[in-house]
Amino acid sequence: MPDTISPHIPEDVFWDLPRSHRAQGGPRRAGVEIEFAGLHEDTAAGLVRAQWGGRIERLAAHDLRVVGTAIGEVRIELDTALRRYSNTPLAASAIELSRSVVPVEVILPPLEPLMLGEVSSFMQALHDAGAQGSNEGAFYAFGLHLNIEIAAAEAAFVVPVARAYALMEDWLRLTDPPDRMRRLLPFVDPYPRSWVDAVAAEGGNWSLRDFASHYLHHNPTRNRGLDLLPLVEYLFADMAKATLKSSAKGGRPAWHYRLPEARFDRAGGGVAAAWNRWCLVERVAARRDLLAALAAEWAAHRGAATTLRTDWAPVVSRLLHPARVWQG
Repeated sequence: MPDTISPHIPEDVFWDLPRSHRAQGGPRRAGVEIEFAGLHEDTAAGLVRAQWGGRIERLAAHDLRVVGTAIGEVRIELDTALRRYSNTPLAASAIELSRSVVPVEVILPPLEPLMLGEVSSFMQALHDAGAQGSNEGAFYAFGLHLNIEIAAAEAAFVVPVARAYALMEDWLRLTDPPDRMRRLLPFVDPYPRSWVDAVAAEGGNWSLRDFASHYLHHNPTRNRGLDLLPLVEYLFADMAKATLKSSAKGGRPAWHYRLPEARFDRAGGGVAAAWNRWCLVERVAARRDLLAALAAEWAAHRGAATTLRTDWAPVVSRLLHPARVWQG
């Protein structure tokens, strides 16, 4: 069944979240992490300063920050564990040799959605300076990660979004496929069907603690298209540490949406496309009838004699289209 929804998802405007403000007041914000090759981190820092002002500070050989910008502190770093040893000649040489596959990462602070258009402009500046995205090299697997602040640390807001994403993930992947190298590498592995089974069948009655416990059981890894470990650690740090035997890199009240990738051939680097697809997830989560229908169809799908992951995406499209989710 052809996808009839993607043509309605714009790449040049940003949709509103269905719940645009935090429960305690103020707009929900989103941080953005941009990975790319073809551009030195020093050059990227200069582009940050050109876009938002500020002062560049070097923390280590390949680790910089721009402070005093119009949007807050911005980090720029070479995304490799070797950078901590870059003061040794061997590590420094290895870093330079690895630049064809190891990305530079620009980490932007949480921004109000109204400012995401500036991120698109910054992506264009990166591209104009020579930055390359996932589709521009055979071994590139670069993400455009969104860290979207949760509406409230309550089951009524958290669990429906987790359910909606789990039930929509195969559709998201099929209608906007990740680059081949990102599919081969484990960083954005899809959820195991056991987790989708659990959150679809039982999630409607879960407390936050139930949600966290089940998630940790099925997903004791950060390598997911939607990595919920930072959120789980924020909600229940002791539970997360007991399961993982370590920190998940720090708890934060945000959805760590890792599935989108840096694509400089798309309008604005793909920022609006990624954001709007996330908005679809939250729109489905806000529609109890639609979410219940997806969960019921998933149960029927899993009860069939034979099922494939690719069989599920057309079912999602069939349910979403008449709901006209692109209209909010």
